[in-house]
Amino acid sequence: MTVHFIGAGPGAADLITVRGLKLIQSAPVVLYAGSLVPEAIIAEAPTDALVMDTAPMHLEQIIEEIRKAHAAGKDVARVHSGDPSLYGAIAEQMRRLDDLGIDYDVTPGVSAYAAASAALKKELTLPDVAQTVILTRTAVRSSSMPDGEDLETLGKSGATLAIHLSVNNLAHVQRTLIPYYGADCPVVVAYRVSWPDELFIEGTLGDIRDKVKAAGITRTALIMVGRVLGPETFEDSRLYAEDHHHVLRPKAG
Repeated sequence: MTVHFIGAGPGAADLITVRGLKLIQSAPVVLYAGSLVPEAIIAEAPTDALVMDTAPMHLEQIIEEIRKAHAAGKDVARVHSGDPSLYGAIAEQMRRLDDLGIDYDVTPGVSAYAAASAALKKELTLPDVAQTVILTRTAVRSSSMPDGEDLETLGKSGATLAIHLSVNNLAHVQRTLIPYYGADCPVVVAYRVSWPDELFIEGTLGDIRDKVKAAGITRTALIMVGRVLGPETFEDSRLYAEDHHHVLRPKAG
């Protein structure tokens, strides 16, 4: 018996991995994370599978369902949104499974920031603009940020930022980042990326909060900040430069 932690992707049912979909299609027990996982993915479970929405359940109740499946020798598809390695709350579940001696594995999924950059047709790392992407959040109702990971410290890097779980803290994001990125720095707030009602609000650090308020966005949105999101000019990557040679493209002559 194995518990399969599966990243279902950001929303579109066809953005799940082939491996993840096959695991769901063969699982006798499917535990999924409420409205964050599309119904079309959960509908792939076997018709006789036990399918449970864990949104109203606390951690010990979820573990109890897994324990019962283990006792019955039934595999479990534990389906999370996005990629479970990012804000997936799987670490505490795996710790309890370790204590119970229950086997598990993890199947990655497409994260919201990757899906958003694809939809926007943007590369988050551009030569001479930004070569680093920081995935972070701010402290609102969730656990506090560790020392050294506050937005001010991270903002000093000038890196492309993908700020999760923070659209209700947008005023703080503006105040903190404008001194480092400038009020004219491009920002995109990506709401429900890849879902049918997805929405991208584009602006700058100076005006994005007013635009988001006007749109009525209060949850399920990713804040992306960085010069790579704008029309800035940049140098071509050296990867495909004519005079750049490597083992697979040796120097001619």
